[in-house]
Amino acid sequence: MIRVLIADDHALVRRGLQQVLQQAPGVSVVGEASDGWQVLEMLRAGAPDLIMLDLSMPGPNGVDLVKRIKALVPHVPILVVSMHAEGQIASRIIKAGAAGYLTKDNEPETLIAAIRQVARGKHFIDPRLATELVFGSSLVNAAVPHSLLSDREFGIFMAIARGRSINDIALELHLSAKTVSTHKARLMQKMGINNISELVLYASEQGLLV
Repeated sequence: MIRVLIADDHALVRRGLQQVLQQAPGVSVVGEASDGWQVLEMLRAGAPDLIMLDLSMPGPNGVDLVKRIKALVPHVPILVVSMHAEGQIASRIIKAGAAGYLTKDNEPETLIAAIRQVARGKHFIDPRLATELVFGSSLVNAAVPHSLLSDREFGIFMAIARGRSINDIALELHLSAKTVSTHKARLMQKMGINNISELVLYASEQGLLV
């Protein structure tokens, strides 16, 4: 039996995923989490066989949460199930330690196949992102400004683009507001962005706010 922990901040999504998994022989849902802190708390109480993880939750999220999970339970595979169909995001998540990446618009059969494959210790990449990931070092991707950011800067960039305040980001990442502000200044300089409005517009145009 593959024991799965579902982590997503939308109750309706968790219910839907649970219903899909209930139809899959040999798969059971053993817990649900609605934010990053709850994920870590539940893992400290007992590890499942696999974690199905959304990227955009309150608290630690994205690359930061994947790294925290791997530090806490390195043997538990992570399958990210996200709305983001962007190769740059998937690449960062896989490098951080996730075993699989799937977008939420896939069919239930694809999700079940991904769960089984990841639970066996293998990797699974959304077929529509596979080519982009394989050729992720191409000149096309290298020309994308946000590809220049470190994982920490990228996480802060995404949080700011979603409307999070400096203080909220600092609290979620256990950093000082001054440190977050420094990261913000550096990432904006790297990307050639002058203000928050430009940052949000850029993220939207790149499809990062789906």
